This record gives sequence, C-alpha cells and structure tokens, in this order.
Amino acid sequence: MANYDLIVIGAGPAGYVGAIRAAQLGKKVAVVDSERGGGTCNNHGCIPTKALLKNAELYQEVKTRASEFGLKFTGLEYDWATIIKRARTVSEKGSAGLDYLFKKNKITFLRGSASLEKAGEVVVKAEGGKEERLSAPKVLVATGCVSRPLPGLPFDGKTVIGSKEALRLSTQPKSVVVIGAGAIGIEFAYFWNAFGTKVTVVEMMPNILPLEDTEVSQALEKSLAKQGLTLLTGHKTVKTQSSDKGVKITVADGKGAEKTIEAELALVAIGVSPVLPGGKLQLGLTDRGYIQTNDRYETTVPGVYAAGDIIGPPWLAHVASYEAVQAVEGMFRPGSTPRKVAIFPGCTYCHPQVASIGLTERAAKEKGLKFKIGKFPFMASGKARAIGETEGFVKLIVGDPHGEILGAHLIGPDATEMLAEIGLAMSAELTLDEIHATIYAHPTLSESIHEAALAADGHPLHT
Repeated sequence: MANYDLIVIGAGPAGYVGAIRAAQLGKKVAVVDSERGGGTCNNHGCIPTKALLKNAELYQEVKTRASEFGLKFTGLEYDWATIIKRARTVSEKGSAGLDYLFKKNKITFLRGSASLEKAGEVVVKAEGGKEERLSAPKVLVATGCVSRPLPGLPFDGKTVIGSKEALRLSTQPKSVVVIGAGAIGIEFAYFWNAFGTKVTVVEMMPNILPLEDTEVSQALEKSLAKQGLTLLTGHKTVKTQSSDKGVKITVADGKGAEKTIEAELALVAIGVSPVLPGGKLQLGLTDRGYIQTNDRYETTVPGVYAAGDIIGPPWLAHVASYEAVQAVEGMFRPGSTPRKVAIFPGCTYCHPQVASIGLTERAAKEKGLKFKIGKFPFMASGKARAIGETEGFVKLIVGDPHGEILGAHLIGPDATEMLAEIGLAMSAELTLDEIHATIYAHPTLSESIHEAALAADGHPLHT
C-alpha cells in the first residue's frame, strides 16, 4: 500500500489546484482521476467552449462587419471539422500542461476510478482492472458534477445531449432546441447560431441568464434576438419526444398556450448532478445530494474533505479552485482559518459578454438596502467606438451613503476581463472615493468603470 500525506480524488479545478498547493507546502500527494487532468473545465467545459466561441465571434465579425473596417472578402467559408478539432487541441494542450505541473511538483497522478473504502484509504481501479490501495491521513474529494437530464428526456448522445457531447458534434446541426438559458445554454446557442444553425432557447424563468441583473439579461435578450436566435422565456417544457431523426419539444407559456418545436437535436442545460465517490465509506449529504462540509471543508467523516462543484453551488471553476486552496491550507498550515466563498465573479462568454459580481439590483431591493446606481454605456466610450464595440454598459450597485460597492454588472466588449478590478475593490472594501481617485489609462474600455462610479455620485464626465 502506497502512503501519502494527501490523496485527491478528481483532477479538475478543485482537485489539481488543491494537489499543487499541498505539494507546495511540502506534502506528498497523489491525485486520482479516470481521465486526463483538468476535469470538466479543461476537457469538456470552460476551455474548449471558449475556443469554439472565439471561432464564432471571428466568423461573425468577418461575415457581417468586414466592410465597416474597410475589408473585403469573397467566398468566405468555414470548416466545421477544423473548428471542433481546434477546441480539442486546446484542451489537450491544457492537459499536457497539467502533466508537467504534476511532475514539477512531484505529484503522483493515477488514471483510474477511485473509491473510498474507509477513512484514509482509497482504492484505485485502473482501466485494465488492476487495483492499487493508497493511504493518507487526509483525503480531498473533488469529483465534481455532470449534466442533469430533463425528466422524461434522457440523454442518448445523439439527439438529446449535454454539454460534453455538444463539444464533439462531428457535423453541424441544422436546428437545435436548447432547454435552459443559463451560461452553458446561452453560450452554445450563440455558437451554433453564429454558424447558421436554427436555434430556439427555452427558459422557464422570465429572462435568460436568470441569475444575472434583470437589466443585463434583457439587454442580452435584445442582442441575441437581433442576431437571429428565438428566445422563449417564461416557457415550461411540458412534453418531449425523441427519435433517431430528431426531437419534438412541446412548451407552454404562463397562460398555458402550447407550441411544439421540432429540431435535429436538443441540448439539455438545466443544471448539474453531483458525482459522488464510490466505496463503502458513507459521507453526509445535503438535502440536494451534495457532500456536506463544515467551515474547514471537512465532511462528516474526520480526515475526509471536499471542495468544488461536489459541495454545491456556485458551480464555477474559479470558485472550486479557491475552495480547494482554502481546504488544503486549513489541513496543513497550523493556525490557518479557511475562508468560505463570499463574493465571486460570474461570466458568460457569448457576444456581447456578460460579467457580474455581488448583488443584483433586485437582490439589493429585496434586502432592503439603501443604494444608488451608476451606469455608463459603452456607446460613450472612445475606445469602444474605436474598436466598433459599442453595445452594452457598466452598472454599479453602490451603498448609500458610504459608497461601498455592493455589486457590478457588465454587458459588452471584454466584460469578463474587466470584472477583476471590481472584485479586488470589493475584497479590499474600497469605496467610490478610491475609484474616483484612480487615474485610468485613456483610451481603454476600463475607463467605463470609472465613469460608472462618477455617475453613481451624479457627476459623470462623458454622458
């Protein structure tokens, strides 16, 4: 039996980051996963989807706006197989990078399925059936989640698919119905539509991206509708039928009026289900089936910890990595007090991009907080006009009278890249005064944050 200080089950953003941090603290670490490092994020999610979305954005830019920039193209075409292959290549390079990081940090990486037989003992079963037993005083479970099927419409990998299968379609579908308008559903809807697929999005909530600020969601709805997507918000799926030839999805609006959508395939993006580790050891679960943890990320079994998607929402790679680092430092750094996730960024990488952190306007109202709003449209930004990306705005939710930032909501060019400075400001408990006092480079898109802060105090300079 091989002995370690820490065994990590799962090599996704929680697992591999937690393993690396433990190794940096001088610990002997083993990581077990049934596939290459990177988890859903690198292999079936965050990274390959962004590769696909770049293809879509570039193609649409050239197709619809080339003349605006003085460029002329004739016979513009695309190769679907190359588009999909490029996304896979990007993922493979990420996995290769993790192989290097494991070696650099002297982490043992084992390919196979892991099961928890008892506290401190993990059994690894390789593809060939060979078993290996590992022991460690600490175990970190980071097994993540998988796409959740719609009741009555099970995944078949052909006409009813999840995000994993959507990344590997060998031929472009002519029509798709996307059930669920969260980040995953909207990103794939944008991607397919950009290449001419007929896309219908069904969402039971009043707006797409229902967790985002309502004003942002509505702005994105207008933009995507203008791009050609059909968005059926406030519609519930009431009947489903699938066959080798396609799907028929019947939906009903709030008044009960029904309509049936026929498409080649359905992407179900309604949420995720936890992937619990196998074995005899039983860990306490929440009422939603996720692993229950305390303030130190320890489960109901002493010495067994959990982090990432497996402990519940928010299901975000960056949150998973944060939790894993906190858990590991709590295990191995004397006196360390792990922190739970408080504020975190959320991003949707369609075009225009959506990014947010903190409270939405409706959440601030529900909490009864006194606040003011600062908004700045990208139309008024010199840099946005120069690059031809004037759609969207920056919106700040600011506490009154002290000027603390309660939330920020962006829709527009490079919105996801601009969010970090607001997160830093919120973590440091800065106020509008510090933003006002900061000199922003001109011309940049980030000046829009400065202008939104000025607008919150009633004296914007460029609107």
